[in-house]
Amino acid sequence: MCADIIHDHSTQAIRDRLEQGNEASYLRDWIYGGIDGAVTTFAIVSSVIGADLSTKIILILGAANIFADGFSMAASNYTGTKAENEEFERIRAYEERQIDRDRAGEVREIREIYRAKGFEGHDLDRAVEIITSDRKLWVDTMMTEEYGLPMQDRSAFKAASGTFVAFLLCGLVPLLPFLLTPFLFSRPTASILCVALTAVTFFVIGSVKARWSLMAWWRSGLETLAIGLGAAIIAYLIGYGLKELI
Repeated sequence: MCADIIHDHSTQAIRDRLEQGNEASYLRDWIYGGIDGAVTTFAIVSSVIGADLSTKIILILGAANIFADGFSMAASNYTGTKAENEEFERIRAYEERQIDRDRAGEVREIREIYRAKGFEGHDLDRAVEIITSDRKLWVDTMMTEEYGLPMQDRSAFKAASGTFVAFLLCGLVPLLPFLLTPFLFSRPTASILCVALTAVTFFVIGSVKARWSLMAWWRSGLETLAIGLGAAIIAYLIGYGLKELI
């Protein structure tokens, strides 16, 4: 289960917390990068093992995947997050112009938003007056209530960095036994260790993810484990089925 969040509800503590504001979350970037790094590298290793190719090919393809695919994912996440931020600024600028061009119409929008929330009579009039007297609050309200956009500004660089680092760390796990094959392990032993270590990685990622959800940690871990192993089984079967072509 997710960790309980306990706040100090003294007046000063509440004010301090509100003044600090909400920080943008980059959890999804780390989870996305970690799972994809482990899944894609494990799938490559599984397909090469299924095709009965050399350990050298496992290391070459695995390393290429970690850095090339990891960079590609990070770049895509950077571009996507940047596009979201640019869209936010575009919509905000549009609302600013709308207030200047048709103030009465924008006031009516605020009125209807709060009427739908159950405000009426003097309470509705007062709420509309308070919000429309502060231009920033007015625009912020339109951004969240009319467009459903979050007010936290997510850094494109932090999002991309989280994805790449998580991809790199988790993507290395399936390769570790094969890096040590010439020194410590035989090929069959390395294959078994690869499966075991990667399975543990999937389970740990899912279990950690549960800290921020209502799902039990073991269920979240098993869910992520099933996704990862499912991809590996498919890759292994493809490699095994096509090995006669090589």
